[in-house]
Amino acid sequence: MEIKTINAEISVATQIKPDDVQKLADQGFRALICNRPDGEAADQPNFSEIEVAAEKVGLEIRNLPIVSGKVTDQDVADFGTAMQELPQPILAYCRTGTRSATLWSLSQAGRMSVADILAATKAAGYDMEGVVRRIADGGKTPTDRADAKGPRMDGET
Repeated sequence: MEIKTINAEISVATQIKPDDVQKLADQGFRALICNRPDGEAADQPNFSEIEVAAEKVGLEIRNLPIVSGKVTDQDVADFGTAMQELPQPILAYCRTGTRSATLWSLSQAGRMSVADILAATKAAGYDMEGVVRRIADGGKTPTDRADAKGPRMDGET
């Protein structure tokens, strides 16, 4: 388990194990967010195993499994909601921490400047340049077409 701090509210980590949960509580974390689907790798513990360990030490936990490379707008909204509802500091984890850092970055779009988001994740060791357009678009998936189309002025539809 490798923990990287983004700010006082959140850190991200590689896959954790049930045995790590007590240490995380001892380090001051008050909540966990799992961003890794069960069964992604044969050697990872299931969410339920982490959940049992978290309950034993009084940590709140939320399961928001994300398929690698497929972060949806709803995933971002759910992560933002978890950030608001869970006690802080929070540790979000996945296989490498990148999904969790990406979710945090996108969930902060509109709350923080793009430059501040990129600086925070870079300082933690994550490069969010691949999602900078999406961050600049308020965390939403950008499109190359307008959201709504009005009537054309030349009478054609």
